[in-house]
Amino acid sequence: MKYENNWASLNSRPVPEWFADAKFGIFIHWGLYSVPAYTKKGEYAEWYGMQIKDENHEAYKFQKEVYGEKAQYEDFVSGFKAELFDADKWAELFKKSGAKYINLVSKHHDGYCLFKSDYAWNWNTVDTGPHRDFCQELKDALKDTGVKFGVYHSVYEWWNPVYLRNPEEYAVKHLIPMLKELITKYEPYTLFTDGEWEHTSDVWHSTDFLTWLYNESPVKDYIVPNDRWGKETRGHLGGNFTTEYDFIEAGVRIEDIELDRPYEECRGIGRSFGLNRIEGVDDYMSAKELLETLCSLVSKGGNFLLNVGPAADGTIPVIMEERLLQMGKWLEVNGEAIYGTRLYSKKLQDGVYYTKKNDKVYAIINRFPFGSVTLDLVDYNEDIKARLLSHEAEIEVTNDNGKTKLSFPAINPDEVKCEYMYAIELTNVK
Repeated sequence: MKYENNWASLNSRPVPEWFADAKFGIFIHWGLYSVPAYTKKGEYAEWYGMQIKDENHEAYKFQKEVYGEKAQYEDFVSGFKAELFDADKWAELFKKSGAKYINLVSKHHDGYCLFKSDYAWNWNTVDTGPHRDFCQELKDALKDTGVKFGVYHSVYEWWNPVYLRNPEEYAVKHLIPMLKELITKYEPYTLFTDGEWEHTSDVWHSTDFLTWLYNESPVKDYIVPNDRWGKETRGHLGGNFTTEYDFIEAGVRIEDIELDRPYEECRGIGRSFGLNRIEGVDDYMSAKELLETLCSLVSKGGNFLLNVGPAADGTIPVIMEERLLQMGKWLEVNGEAIYGTRLYSKKLQDGVYYTKKNDKVYAIINRFPFGSVTLDLVDYNEDIKARLLSHEAEIEVTNDNGKTKLSFPAINPDEVKCEYMYAIELTNVK
């Protein structure tokens, strides 16, 4: 199909099915901000470059005390060495996590690129600092893992003089050519744009780019862009819709809009996306919290894009690595109830998350399977059969006022193949 250069036509493009099947992806915020790796708790460390310009911000004081009065954000290029970065090790971790795609921050709002760009001369990781193309290295490492390579890309740049002088000229002469360069060189499966909120999509010339992306680019048949193309577009226009810590934008949740496509929730294991070294163990989500978030999102028709913030040396903090491995271990057992599933019901039941795939329905409960549970969203019929994905125990199915009640026998916890969340397959649901 040939898409026209207008939102009505572009918005009619279906989100490719692979994305709706994937359910779980990894976000990677890594850049110059990973050198100080610091901000006030509860804030985003990747905004350090702007925070140090605010005399009232904790980062301003930290910058002066640690790096000195004359130090500038640009000086962090010398500290971004990535001396321990191993693309194969990252790729193996992401594979073990059960993720099906990644979004690497190719450029954040500071404009510094993790790839060689003709539009960021001497402000990228190939020309300066580690002298390496991290987009290419990671894409190559993921090749045979089953994990698709994708990118995040900021549309605006805090200090770009052309942007500060004339945002539309910046879009035409810098942003769109760089985006086309990025897409053509690395052929990503996802494009997570951000930083669009200062202007409408016509200033960014977003439809010009998307028309090219959908009709002419080498990824036109499979790429999944998001909805961050202008201050009016989130939750309305573009590819998949995005939420961040539950919100599409201030005060607006996914429940507030009518969904006609998959959506994707992004959040960190801690609060910050970029590594914040002062976050402690209490600031990180537990394995159960992460898994319940995944199940909740998938039950609502969404994907979970979980962020890791590597250190400047290229290592992924051990607590983040552990969380990813815990998720992967659970998905090895219960992935059937997650991957390739679709929305079962818009209604919710506390503590139970529903998905469906073909003629099967899955109920995922957030407690150990003992006693009984009534599935409020599943009408009873005498043909329904139920089985745990993590144990061979016989499950009794009975009628509870027209709803399906599951009763579990005594199960030895040591024999159950997973922890935290327990998926049950239901067949013959009418």
